Amino acid sequence: MEPIRILLVDDHVLVRKGIASLLATQDDLEVVGEAGDGFEALERAEELMPDVILMDISMPRCDGLTAIDLIKREMPYVKIVMLTYSDDDENLFEAIKRGAQGYLLKDLQPEVLFESIRGAARGEAPISGAMAAKLLRELSPRERAELPAAGPEEERLSERPSRKGLLTRREKEVLQLVAEGLSNRDIAERLRIAENTVKNHLRNILEKLHMQNRAQAVAYAIRQGWLESTR
Repeated sequence: MEPIRILLVDDHVLVRKGIASLLATQDDLEVVGEAGDGFEALERAEELMPDVILMDISMPRCDGLTAIDLIKREMPYVKIVMLTYSDDDENLFEAIKRGAQGYLLKDLQPEVLFESIRGAARGEAPISGAMAAKLLRELSPRERAELPAAGPEEERLSERPSRKGLLTRREKEVLQLVAEGLSNRDIAERLRIAENTVKNHLRNILEKLHMQNRAQAVAYAIRQGWLESTR
């Protein structure tokens, strides 16, 4: 089983290095990259295709809340977990509403962080106890129902039209190779990327196009003129 691929986003280098050192003790968790602000996070995420992004809120140039919008627009599949010192109610609510998978405070124990990352990768919504209590206390039953659902369905529910059809160059390359009948392993070898990265690209493509499987995605892409017909 391949490890969970993690991108660390924090403007403090020492914080990133400290978290990376902790995660390195776990065989099933792999830090694949780091970023110092939201803009860099988007660039690195598109390049590395992580499974989970651990991201601070307060950062220069582009803060974590704005980064959620940018990243989710391009990569609906990725799980974003806020890891911050901020226990501010407004930051918590805003992060969840924008599509963050979870919200953790930096005073947590390492074992809790490890399990929270694993849970986020499974589609769970890790939230620090004190922050979860605030959600339950402040939100009415109706508002709770409107919070983003955990897992892949959360982005389908939002139905953001700007995402439909917005495939990156790499995603179109992957889809073209799928149309040619290549397996995930063959695609990985052809593009010189990890097989797990191919899987993440495909998940991202299906989320963006709101398709159920790769065959539907290929047919749609050919109709749109993005790919060459294999007939």
